[in-house]
Amino acid sequence: MTLTRRDFAKLGTLTLAAGFAPLLHAQPSAKKTGYAVIGLGRIAGHFMPGARNTTNSQITALVSGHRDKADRIAAEYGIPSSSIYNYENFDEIAHNPAVDAVYVALPNSMHAEYTIRAAKAGKHVLCEKPMSTNVADAEAMIAACKAANVKLMIAYRCHYEPTNLRAVKLIRDGALGQVQAIESSFGFNMGPNEWRTNKKLAGGGPLFDVGIYCLNACRYLTGEEPEHIAAFASTIDHDGRFSEVEENVSWTMKFPSGIVASCNTTYGAPMEGYYRVHGAKGWLEVDQAFVYEGLRLRADFSGTQLDEPNPARDPSQFQAEAEHFSHCVQNNLEPQSPGEEGLRDMGYITQIYRSAGIAI
Repeated sequence: MTLTRRDFAKLGTLTLAAGFAPLLHAQPSAKKTGYAVIGLGRIAGHFMPGARNTTNSQITALVSGHRDKADRIAAEYGIPSSSIYNYENFDEIAHNPAVDAVYVALPNSMHAEYTIRAAKAGKHVLCEKPMSTNVADAEAMIAACKAANVKLMIAYRCHYEPTNLRAVKLIRDGALGQVQAIESSFGFNMGPNEWRTNKKLAGGGPLFDVGIYCLNACRYLTGEEPEHIAAFASTIDHDGRFSEVEENVSWTMKFPSGIVASCNTTYGAPMEGYYRVHGAKGWLEVDQAFVYEGLRLRADFSGTQLDEPNPARDPSQFQAEAEHFSHCVQNNLEPQSPGEEGLRDMGYITQIYRSAGIAI
């Protein structure tokens, strides 16, 4: 299926309403949800300890092209050698009763293939963001999971993170009055020879990787979907890193209420992940809003001043998302960041690139 702008708006309203309902706290369960981790790179190195810290999740299988690395991790997590797969024999996972779900931690362009293969194997899917590299793949992922009657959740950590949830609640409760504007940014200075600068693997530049946090945050902070988007992109450093993807993207979004958001992302400079929300009664900001630890909420509204550092340490955010998805799997509940949430962002990323004159 191909969704129209009106279809996207309907999806967005539903997912925003679901995504920031009060979180269901998982209770200890007799059976833990078993995860096969697909791809053993950096992000998997955060997820696996997080899942191990839960009461309802465990790592029961690994999928990797590097057997020696998989063997080392399997020994750490008590995974038998029979539950180590490569990308060629991955479909055999269908016959492993210890695996209830998969965690897709692969480069962006591989998300669709392994989500669809996992669904056909009868396994639930927790897929890293960005969901895919285009809208068509995102739609196919959702369709495959629905056809197989398995759950699909996109790993938007911030939807389950207390400081971000606190910011949303303050705004929804009217603490800032009518919100007028939002600023958000996230970026870093990309090193050479990273897969993220390979367009075939990544889909695009920093917008796919870290700018998506700003995009998604503006949506959950406003509780609205943007009506108008305008964007610019540039490459300043012609040193070989950005021969396939852009270095910088800046964009603005206007929401139905009139709120205007201004966002920036880069691979060319350290750019702290943050957002600042301006309302009629005051302001609110979250520093380090999109990273694994060190978040801090500050606000000043109606004579009230807040300064709330979050002491939680990595891998607490991964623990929270694993705990939530396992709870949904065990109780047949819809995740609070389902595939439709990822599809929404893919649609907006497409609009941003088109506005900036970049083919996607």
